[in-house]
Amino acid sequence: MKNLMIRALKASGTILTDYFDKPVKTKQKESQSSIVTEADLASEKAIIELIEEKYPEHNILSEECGYLDRNSGFTWVIDPLDGTSNFASGIPWFGVLIALFKGNDPVMGGAYLPVAGDLYIAEAGKGAFKNDRPLPAIKNISLRDSLIAFCLDYTEDEAFLNKGLEVFKHVIKNSRNTRSTNSLVDFIYVAEGKFGGVINLFTKVWDISALGLIISEAGGVMTDVNGKQISYNMGSGILSGNFPVIAGNKAVAESVRIF
Repeated sequence: MKNLMIRALKASGTILTDYFDKPVKTKQKESQSSIVTEADLASEKAIIELIEEKYPEHNILSEECGYLDRNSGFTWVIDPLDGTSNFASGIPWFGVLIALFKGNDPVMGGAYLPVAGDLYIAEAGKGAFKNDRPLPAIKNISLRDSLIAFCLDYTEDEAFLNKGLEVFKHVIKNSRNTRSTNSLVDFIYVAEGKFGGVINLFTKVWDISALGLIISEAGGVMTDVNGKQISYNMGSGILSGNFPVIAGNKAVAESVRIF
């Protein structure tokens, strides 16, 4: 299954680089902050075909196709193009994410940044790797000495938006500075120790499940905005669920709480 994940990530990456930095049509989904392109669909198709060829009995949950329930104990969770808005604008802050769940727990996660050619893989209890080399353990650097990524999408929930802006103000006043790609790149930089943390108030299961495992296996943490463990309940209901998260080294994660 690990070999299949790597094949799928790289195959998707090849497709995305073929489309990248060329004119691309976009279609809005649930809001102005969420779009889809033909590259998303081509990438997803290739990944699903590879999985179904090897494991036709496994469940698949993907951003574009939804939930394919085959009553299996294993579920592949796919984001065929994370950072679509960046991709559509010709900005190389995008990649592919695949997580493998056993029951409700992610046991393997992969991320691929095709422009850089960097591949990240983590297995529960076995560590996190970049291009086959172990990621160094994430150091506990204080919020004051850290770069923090902060991401907040369009929402009609004024109370939630205002709370998010309060947190952003707190981060600006108490961190070294802020950065944001609003994509998997922010989380990868946490896993590599470049960012002290990332706060993203609008994510789906396919956005965070692989990255959470990579970060935790590198010695960091990912929690909900209350500091509680993220709970995944595999099924069609998870498709619409929003997961506001904090990820980072333990010192940063504990010093930034939202609600």
